[in-house]
Formats: sequence, C-alpha cells, structure tokens
Amino acid sequence: MNTNIEAALKSFEQLLHIMDELREKCPWDKEQTFDSLRTLTIEETYELADAISRNSTKELKKEIGDLLLHIVFYAKIGSEIGDFTLDEIIDSLNEKLIYRHPHIFGDTKADTAMDVKENWEKLKLKEKGGNKTVLGGVPKSMPSLIKAYRLQDKARGMGFDWEKREDVWDKVTEELGELKIEINKEDTVKSEEEFGDFMFSIINAARLYNINPDNALNKTNMKFIRRFNYLEERTIQQGIDLKLLNLHEMNAIWNEAKSKGL
Repeated sequence: MNTNIEAALKSFEQLLHIMDELREKCPWDKEQTFDSLRTLTIEETYELADAISRNSTKELKKEIGDLLLHIVFYAKIGSEIGDFTLDEIIDSLNEKLIYRHPHIFGDTKADTAMDVKENWEKLKLKEKGGNKTVLGGVPKSMPSLIKAYRLQDKARGMGFDWEKREDVWDKVTEELGELKIEINKEDTVKSEEEFGDFMFSIINAARLYNINPDNALNKTNMKFIRRFNYLEERTIQQGIDLKLLNLHEMNAIWNEAKSKGL
C-alpha cells in the first residue's frame, strides 16, 4: 500500500476514536445535533473559502481539518440514530464516483473536461433517487451569484446555451437598456427585477468567457478593502477626519493606494 495512504488511514482512524471519546465524554459535543452543527458548518466552509482566496496553505490545511471534523461529526450522529454509518457514506461516494466516471472505469469516451461535465449531468438524471430535473440539484440556499452561475452551467450541459459566446454581449446591452428605462421611471419594483436580469446576463457572460464571477467579485472586494483601509489609515496619520474630506481629496489618496499596487 502507498505509504501516504497508510499514514492517512492511521490518522483518520485516530480521528474516529477521538470523535467517539468526545461524543461520549464532552458536555458540548454530546449535545450537538444535525441542526445545531449546520450554521457552524457553513461558517467553516466560508473560512475555508477565505483561506483559498488568500492562498494561505497554512490556513488551508487548518480549515480543511475543521471541515473534515464536521463530516466525521455528522457521520457519528447518523450512526447513533441509525440513519447511516461512515462506511455507508464512503461506499455510496465510491459507487457514485465510479458510476459518474465511465470514461475511467468503463468504455465511455470523453476527451475533454467539457465532455466529462456534460456526461456527469446526464448521468445524475439517470441515478435512482437522484435529481429528477436538470436544475433540481442546485441548492435553494446557495448564494444568488453562485446559484446563477450553476443554473446557467447546468442548462449549458443540456445544450441550452449561446451558439456563439460573443452574442451574449447583445443580451447584456439589452438588459442594461431595460434597467435604465425602469430606473428613469423611478419604478423600484421593476428596477429591481431588471437589475436582476442585468446581473444574470453579466454572470452568463463571465461563464462563457471562463471567468468565475464569484472569484472575480471576491478579488475586487478584497482590493476595495485594501485601498479603503489605506485611505482610512492615511487620514488617521494626518490627523484628519475622513468624513471631512471631499471626494476629490479622497480620490487623490485612493489613487496613491493604486500606485502602490494595493
């Protein structure tokens, strides 16, 4: 057996024993349920996402471990109430991975990543107990920006997409025009609806040009934070109240931050 696999199995076995001890003896761990862990798991997932965004391997290792703990915790609770066991979870996963990779474990031909994705979505629809519709697997609680991207990507897997990706820009222009009309009318209900349509078209454009819109927006958010923090720190150093600066003065410091590569 591969020595790395041996080491991982040994460490995983110890984790399972630790989980058993915690569940039996720790007052906090004993009280946890699926529902009580849910929000904590969401928080841990976002912390993992933050570590990935910061490209911090040290934090990444820690956050992956925290998320793994939650997976083991859910499996432990599931086994206690007789719903499922960890080995059943893993067996089900193994079966799914083999079934959805017939180009590896079967005779199906898939030469590109796109071929694999399209075949993956088709196989999901055929699975017993799986999604009954193409869009059925997209979680309702998923953040709207990511959900829009996933909805479009899943529809694309069924052939519902632009024939030429550059055609999407006409749609973006169309949606922007409709948004401006409703804003000029000061119709807040219609403006919100058209703004959603405009955002959906922009996300669609990002997908067509192989840009992850969530990653792109996250990088812009981080850039804005760096530059605004610089603006705030500079005014503090100068003993100036930020609120008393006019926009021209703020932009001068903002551009200073840009020149420093922030």
